[in-house]
Amino acid sequence: MLNVEGFNTMSFAFSCHAHDGRARTGALTTPRGTIRTPAFMPVGTAASVKAMSVEQVKSTGADILLGNTYHLMLRPGGERLARLGGLHSFMGWDKPILTDSGGFQVWSLAGLRQLSEAGVEFRSHIDGSKHMLTPERSIELQADMIGSDIVMQLDECISFGSSHEEALVSLELSARWAQRSKDAFGGTREKQALFGIVQGSIFPDLRARSAHALHSIGFEGYAIGGLAVGEGHQLMCDILDVTLEHIVEDKPRYLMGVGKPIDLLEAVARGIDMFDCVLPTRAGRHGQAWTWDGPINIKNAKFAEDNTPLDAASSCPASYQYSKAYLHHLFKAEEILGQTLLSWHNLGFYQDLMSHLRVAIENHQFKEVRASLLDRWGLKTN
Repeated sequence: MLNVEGFNTMSFAFSCHAHDGRARTGALTTPRGTIRTPAFMPVGTAASVKAMSVEQVKSTGADILLGNTYHLMLRPGGERLARLGGLHSFMGWDKPILTDSGGFQVWSLAGLRQLSEAGVEFRSHIDGSKHMLTPERSIELQADMIGSDIVMQLDECISFGSSHEEALVSLELSARWAQRSKDAFGGTREKQALFGIVQGSIFPDLRARSAHALHSIGFEGYAIGGLAVGEGHQLMCDILDVTLEHIVEDKPRYLMGVGKPIDLLEAVARGIDMFDCVLPTRAGRHGQAWTWDGPINIKNAKFAEDNTPLDAASSCPASYQYSKAYLHHLFKAEEILGQTLLSWHNLGFYQDLMSHLRVAIENHQFKEVRASLLDRWGLKTN
């Protein structure tokens, strides 16, 4: 078992600080630091936030990173990570880390996996080698080898468009896996927390059923999975509305794999506390910059002689220190620096957005700020 170092004596606790409608601010206190909520978690899939250094990620104001169990178990491997002191030491990140259980990535393998009550057998997308991921193995990898601060249960994510019957069978399997995950995690890990994952596709009755099953088991936090898989923004919001009615308010609520700024804004309005998504860095690597007036494509010819920065008021060097013309040149010249700077800017923007929303909620101005942002983005309040 990994001997995790770098903790203080404080255990996990979640507290709400302010409410404005259903939107809320709070803090998730962990032994490795406090996570201000609503919080956006940059995605460090394979022990790296793509194109970014740890120092650059920290400079954006991120309180927590997300790592991925599926990718880390394949490379460098759970046992090797444990021998090297765990993910924090390996990548040089001393703040909290949450790991996805690997269920979503296994779901995306389609024909390369075989599901059973025991778990999921799959072939590596890297070399075709065969692996078995069970709830117990996922917990072992996350808690004992990777050294995650927040561990996720193993669940099954099903495709958008699945039938009610298929979604019911899936969520019942995920609920049984949730109990096994909790049993494997045990009740004595004071320095690590376990979250359950609500499934049920787009069916309100199944979302309620899944949430109630997880509450009966008991977790330190509750995630909402199986969204942002093709259902569209409005349907996602509708499912959030009905799902959150059945999730307790005294625990952190985490919407997995979401998303665009509009998705974050509307989810915060409904009471979500935590988010993760690859979009900021993925967009940045392809020339898309997110701004307070919506996304722009820096590769467009109109930016070739635009000497203004992306955001002169930002504290992120990538946002205020370089002109759009220079960023345009970097992408046209296929210089790697362009991908780094735009990823850095996007992560900074996402953290600034979260900070902006936290301040609005605390000042009871969330309704006005929400309306203003939607107006700037050419959208309407749902």
